[in-house]
Amino acid sequence: MIVSGYVQGVYFRDTCRRMAIRRGVAGWVRNLPDGTVEAVFEGDPDSVQQMVAWAHQGPPHAVVDRVDVYEEDPEGLTGFEIRPTPWR
Repeated sequence: MIVSGYVQGVYFRDTCRRMAIRRGVAGWVRNLPDGTVEAVFEGDPDSVQQMVAWAHQGPPHAVVDRVDVYEEDPEGLTGFEIRPTPWR
Protein backbone atom coordinates (compact mmCIF):
# COMPACT_ATOMS: atom_id res chain seq x y z
CA MET A 1 0.00 0.00 0.00
CA ILE A 2 0.96 3.62 -0.48
CA VAL A 3 -0.10 6.13 2.18
CA SER A 4 -0.28 9.80 1.23
CA GLY A 5 -0.62 12.91 3.35
CA TYR A 6 1.45 14.21 6.25
CA VAL A 7 2.95 10.80 6.98
CA GLN A 8 6.70 11.36 7.23
CA GLY A 9 8.34 12.71 10.37
CA VAL A 10 5.42 11.59 12.56
CA TYR A 11 6.69 8.09 13.58
CA PHE A 12 4.47 6.42 10.97
CA ARG A 13 7.05 3.73 10.12
CA ASP A 14 7.97 2.85 13.70
CA THR A 15 4.35 2.79 14.84
CA CYS A 16 3.44 0.66 11.81
CA ARG A 17 6.23 -1.79 12.70
CA ARG A 18 5.08 -2.06 16.31
CA MET A 19 1.42 -2.53 15.31
CA ALA A 20 2.34 -5.22 12.76
CA ILE A 21 4.46 -7.13 15.28
CA ARG A 22 1.59 -7.05 17.80
CA ARG A 23 -0.75 -8.51 15.18
CA GLY A 24 1.71 -11.11 13.91
CA VAL A 25 1.91 -9.50 10.48
CA ALA A 26 5.11 -9.84 8.43
CA GLY A 27 6.39 -7.31 5.93
CA TRP A 28 8.10 -3.96 5.73
CA VAL A 29 7.54 -0.20 5.62
CA ARG A 30 9.58 2.67 4.16
CA ASN A 31 9.43 6.36 3.30
CA LEU A 32 9.41 7.21 -0.40
CA PRO A 33 11.14 10.29 -1.85
CA ASP A 34 7.79 11.85 -2.86
CA GLY A 35 6.67 12.14 0.80
CA THR A 36 4.48 9.02 0.86
CA VAL A 37 4.95 5.83 2.87
CA GLU A 38 4.97 2.37 1.28
CA ALA A 39 4.15 -0.77 3.26
CA VAL A 40 3.80 -4.47 2.51
CA PHE A 41 1.85 -6.76 4.83
CA GLU A 42 1.63 -10.56 4.83
CA GLY A 43 -0.17 -12.86 7.22
CA ASP A 44 -3.61 -13.76 8.47
CA PRO A 45 -6.13 -11.89 6.26
CA ASP A 46 -7.96 -10.41 9.26
CA SER A 47 -4.70 -9.13 10.77
CA VAL A 48 -3.60 -7.67 7.44
CA GLN A 49 -6.96 -5.94 7.10
CA GLN A 50 -6.53 -4.48 10.60
CA MET A 51 -3.19 -3.02 9.49
CA VAL A 52 -4.76 -1.50 6.38
CA ALA A 53 -7.54 -0.03 8.53
CA TRP A 54 -4.94 1.38 10.95
CA ALA A 55 -3.05 3.00 8.05
CA HIS A 56 -6.10 5.10 7.19
CA GLN A 57 -5.52 6.94 10.46
CA GLY A 58 -1.86 6.27 11.30
CA PRO A 59 -0.15 7.50 14.46
CA PRO A 60 -1.48 10.51 16.39
CA HIS A 61 0.36 13.29 14.50
CA ALA A 62 -0.18 11.88 10.99
CA VAL A 63 -2.72 13.33 8.59
CA VAL A 64 -3.62 10.59 6.12
CA ASP A 65 -5.18 11.86 2.90
CA ARG A 66 -5.22 8.64 0.93
CA VAL A 67 -4.40 4.93 1.14
CA ASP A 68 -3.93 3.00 -2.08
CA VAL A 69 -3.99 -0.77 -1.55
CA TYR A 70 -2.52 -3.17 -4.10
CA GLU A 71 -2.90 -6.92 -3.77
CA GLU A 72 0.19 -8.95 -4.62
CA ASP A 73 1.25 -12.56 -4.36
CA PRO A 74 2.82 -13.34 -0.95
CA GLU A 75 6.61 -13.41 -0.86
CA GLY A 76 6.85 -15.55 2.27
CA LEU A 77 8.19 -12.71 4.40
CA THR A 78 9.01 -13.25 8.07
CA GLY A 79 9.28 -10.53 10.69
CA PHE A 80 8.63 -6.86 10.06
CA GLU A 81 11.26 -4.27 9.22
CA ILE A 82 11.70 -0.61 8.43
CA ARG A 83 13.48 -0.38 5.10
CA PRO A 84 15.63 2.54 3.93
CA THR A 85 14.21 5.16 1.59
CA PRO A 86 15.03 4.40 -2.05
CA TRP A 87 16.67 7.60 -3.32
CA ARG A 88 16.52 8.34 -7.01
